[in-house]
Amino acid sequence: MKALRSTFRRLMRNKFFAVGLVFFLVVFVVAIFADHLAPMSYRDMDVPNALQPPSREMPFGTDQFGRCVLSRVIYGSRIALWVGAVIVIIQTTIGIFMGLVAGFQGGYLDSIISYLTDVTWSMPVIVFALAIVMVLGPSLNNVIIAIAVVSWAQLARVVRSKTQSAKNKPYTEAARALGMSNTRLVLRHIFPNILSPIIVLTTLALPQAILATTALSFLGLGSQPPAPDWGVILNEGIDFIEFAPWISIFPGLAIVWTVLGFNLLGVGLRDILDPTLMD
Repeated sequence: MKALRSTFRRLMRNKFFAVGLVFFLVVFVVAIFADHLAPMSYRDMDVPNALQPPSREMPFGTDQFGRCVLSRVIYGSRIALWVGAVIVIIQTTIGIFMGLVAGFQGGYLDSIISYLTDVTWSMPVIVFALAIVMVLGPSLNNVIIAIAVVSWAQLARVVRSKTQSAKNKPYTEAARALGMSNTRLVLRHIFPNILSPIIVLTTLALPQAILATTALSFLGLGSQPPAPDWGVILNEGIDFIEFAPWISIFPGLAIVWTVLGFNLLGVGLRDILDPTLMD
């Protein structure tokens, strides 16, 4: 217990991590308790009160169908966090597996995986994902698959580099001399020692995943109306931007808040886990 308190105090001494954690917790709490925080359902329409500006009853105003923009933004946080988490889990799994195999095995496997990694990394994520979604068809699930498939390369390269370094360390050589199998060697000695950069990159990958899914939803290739996806809300508000800007402003601010929070968390974790920056 004392060790946990000490670790927590050390984490909170980093201003980037502390501020990012607050930003993240706000979004997380809003997503978890959306049913209790939202004034009404994100589907409820009230056409006579369409395009009403922000007021005491409707703090974020209403959209073209009279739906509460605040409720839609609140429910949209669930989609953002869920999609971001699923994409990061998939791309992290692919990246770690590819990096470990390439770094530990070497030889032709390393050459093949490194080639695939370079090709994938050379492609702009949004453009590559856009092409995949155009083939598979517009849907949130297809967006998740597309982004996850094209965004694992950076992590794979880092894991490969760290694995190549770790497999020649004295503790690895000692374990190999004792007859430990390659699988056990990787899981017990190499992977735990390269975990720090994986944690940092995973944290920084979350906002990228959220931005990518929001962009594709904005283009009409991700979530489809009436889903309260922030990208969908932004897209719907474009036609009314001149006289009802609140439809686009508030989901835009939610995106900025969420992405900034995860980026600050990632920067804070990088500073904390980097041995050269420890006090």
